[in-house]
Amino acid sequence: MELPSPFSDWFAVRGWRVRRHQADMLAAAERGEHALLVAATGAGKTLSGFLPTLVDLARHPSDQLHTLYVSPLKALAADVERNLLGPIAEMGLDISVESRSGDTSSDKKARQRARPPNLLLTTPESLSLLLSYPDSFAMFAGLKSVVIDEIHAFAPGKRGDLLSLSLSRLQRLAPALRRVGLSATIADPAQYAAWLAPNADAQAVTIVEGEPGAEPQIAILLPEGAVPWAGHSGRYAVHQVMAEIARNSTTIIFCNTRGLAELIFQELWKVNDLGLPIGIHHGSLDREARQRAEAAMAEGRLRALVATASLDLGLDWGNVDCVIQMGAPKGSSRLLQRIGRANHRLEEPSRALIVPGNRFEYLEARAALDAVEAGERDADRFRPGALDVLAQHVMALACAAPFEESELLAEIRTAASYQWIDAEIFGRLLGFVRDGGYALKSYDRFRRLAPDGRGRWRISHPRLAAQHRLNAGIIVEAPMASVRFRNGRRLGQVEEYFASTLTAGDTFAFAGLSLEVEAIRDTDLIVRATSRPARIPSYMGARLAISTRLADRVRNFLADPASWQRFPEDVRIWLEMQARRSVLPRPGELLVETFPHEGHQYMVCYPFEGWNAHQSLGMLITKRMARMGLQPAGFVATDYAIAVWSLREVTHPEALLDAEILSDEFVEWVEQSHLLKRAFREVAVIGGLIERQHPGKRKTGKQVTFSTDLIFDVLRKYEPDHLLLEAAWADARERLTDVARLGDLLDRAAGTMVHRRLDRISPLAVPVLMLIGRESVAGPDLDDLLLGELADALADRAMGAH
Repeated sequence: MELPSPFSDWFAVRGWRVRRHQADMLAAAERGEHALLVAATGAGKTLSGFLPTLVDLARHPSDQLHTLYVSPLKALAADVERNLLGPIAEMGLDISVESRSGDTSSDKKARQRARPPNLLLTTPESLSLLLSYPDSFAMFAGLKSVVIDEIHAFAPGKRGDLLSLSLSRLQRLAPALRRVGLSATIADPAQYAAWLAPNADAQAVTIVEGEPGAEPQIAILLPEGAVPWAGHSGRYAVHQVMAEIARNSTTIIFCNTRGLAELIFQELWKVNDLGLPIGIHHGSLDREARQRAEAAMAEGRLRALVATASLDLGLDWGNVDCVIQMGAPKGSSRLLQRIGRANHRLEEPSRALIVPGNRFEYLEARAALDAVEAGERDADRFRPGALDVLAQHVMALACAAPFEESELLAEIRTAASYQWIDAEIFGRLLGFVRDGGYALKSYDRFRRLAPDGRGRWRISHPRLAAQHRLNAGIIVEAPMASVRFRNGRRLGQVEEYFASTLTAGDTFAFAGLSLEVEAIRDTDLIVRATSRPARIPSYMGARLAISTRLADRVRNFLADPASWQRFPEDVRIWLEMQARRSVLPRPGELLVETFPHEGHQYMVCYPFEGWNAHQSLGMLITKRMARMGLQPAGFVATDYAIAVWSLREVTHPEALLDAEILSDEFVEWVEQSHLLKRAFREVAVIGGLIERQHPGKRKTGKQVTFSTDLIFDVLRKYEPDHLLLEAAWADARERLTDVARLGDLLDRAAGTMVHRRLDRISPLAVPVLMLIGRESVAGPDLDDLLLGELADALADRAMGAH
């Protein structure tokens, strides 16, 4: 189709052409079809998503809300707003664009509901809040399209559940609504098309493939000496990374954790002899600090920015020359997403360096490079929609207007995530939203719904609407403590459990500074800058796990000596010695080694299922070993291996690795650990049972935890089948322990196990054994710079002749 003249002229002035995928998106809009665009970063995905809207509004001017844009990040919505306003002004179009998030003023939010712009840019949480107002019926009645950017970033999780439910409500309010999804890193477009479509009808969505861009240029940065045996920070390479920063105009250094970002920033600053401007950006920093860093990058005032996943998505900084990944990338899709931040243009190759933390991570980095070259992406696993999210959504809709039970159930079941909900489950959920359930219904504070006398349900008191809007949200952070200077300036937040380990005079690194604790007041850490050495804050969030496809590639490397010629000599010799001293597992095999070492008996397994799954399995194995009288003394885990040590030898490891461990030890462990209570705290907050905020006052994390622990104990005793306990178990199994990967591993363990009894540590076991005694002392984000002698001793024993 031909573009109207303002658009064709605007393209021509820039020397651009309408790309094939942009034309396909326009054609799909002309036919009124839902669409999913999968295109490389720099291919103009966002413009492709908005072009049909801009063209339609240019032809048919309107003063109504036409298109809703939903992104996973507030910063991304603000960035897109800036990038849209320029072309609109340059083409002289009378089209209004605004963003709406938690940072938007209350006056502007009220005005947007009464007089919305043509294009409203928002997040799933803000959209859900909009749907909780009575005027949402009028506001969205004429909505033509919803554009969901970076759809892969939230569709498989709870934020995706909330958005899926909101889409179902929008489709009811505006039946002709078109749904559009955008992503650069989807392995299975049909899977996402089903999530995007009404009634999970993937055939109703036109899948548009973007034109291929320039192949990325990715290299592995190797140390000047040998690749380290252990560690995952890559900080051994700070001098080389600093040289790379000096060589480029602008560099983004990605780290997999917030603690690691703080560590790498400190290490880079120590060797920054040229005084180059370097910033830091992660989710625990104060919003103003993050915005300052983003603005400095956009204006070209920083030579480098150390960042976490907080900058993975979509921000358009075309002047970034190079991306450096510190530590292993954990997945080809994540690596591509991060690489795409460099040279945000389709015709120019993105340039990136990976700095592996250890020898296993070198193999993982090589596997990621091969996967990117082969066009392989990591598959996402969708799970049933969460019940706590559904409870929050039902309450939001009740705030907007009374509803009839069967009609709302029919609407909810059009959301792909909630097609599994039947009348019985929905009745139980409605009972929970109504009065808290059987064990809590006698308490007035839990009564939220009441019959309206006409067969419908309404909120039981008007004040509940304001309370819901104040407390709604899907992201439940760990209890936090604010970090402030004495003058009141706020730097950000650390988790309360870390703050509880500090006393006046202690030092820690945060926001790129070394800070000394002056005082602790309630949930505030009062600090001052210092030059004293500082420890790195640790965070309780689950680590990124190596993807299944990368793990498979690493297994294939181990079993294919012909591929070792591509590796550095020290990595190749390590694998050759392993083959000589023990064995290298073939794809599909589970290698288990047992050997004596320093007065203990060791069992090392190599499942390659990721740290989260291995951590859980280590706890279960030691529990079973204790029951069998093997006297376990402890365990450590990496993404690749688990090492357990005990006073007695494990002669039959198959007895420790059977599927029954998930129905026996797993259930007992979860019930006795903090795991289930932590999961319950989150679902209770999301489901609306516990309020985080009251007007003018916010509960501390300790207050929320105390309240949820009390309710948890009551429900466990008097209503063990309560809906929120069911939701908490689902969370504990799915999200906190990677139990799906654990189950797959145990299902195949018996038939694939290869057990080797050795007289000493094997070369493959050296990296995991180097962790023993380290994590509790130095923290999981510190590598082995201070453990050189230990590394040499272990390696000599594993690799040497004696």
